[in-house]
Amino acid sequence: MALEVYAGLLLHKAGKEINESNLKKVLEASGAHVDEAKLKALVASLHGVNIDDAIKQAAVAPVAAHAAPAGGEKKAAEKKPEEEKKSTEEAAAGLSALFS
Repeated sequence: MALEVYAGLLLHKAGKEINESNLKKVLEASGAHVDEAKLKALVASLHGVNIDDAIKQAAVAPVAAHAAPAGGEKKAAEKKPEEEKKSTEEAAAGLSALFS
């Protein structure tokens, strides 16, 4: 599914609609095998998703999770509500599923 996702990101960056036809054209142009079922699944999973926001959340979540707070900030970071941590992890997991 990774090639399909990359094709989708390429289309998004180019300002083109992410649909089965456009994805197929990109994959065929690259010489990759086209799996119609994967194209349909990707288009369906992206329906209603703001790709720019999803990319930002995916980029921020790992950085925030791995950043080492300095000095007194460590205690403040540890006091984060569990609910807030969980929602960030869920968002990152949902986006990372697109790259599997």
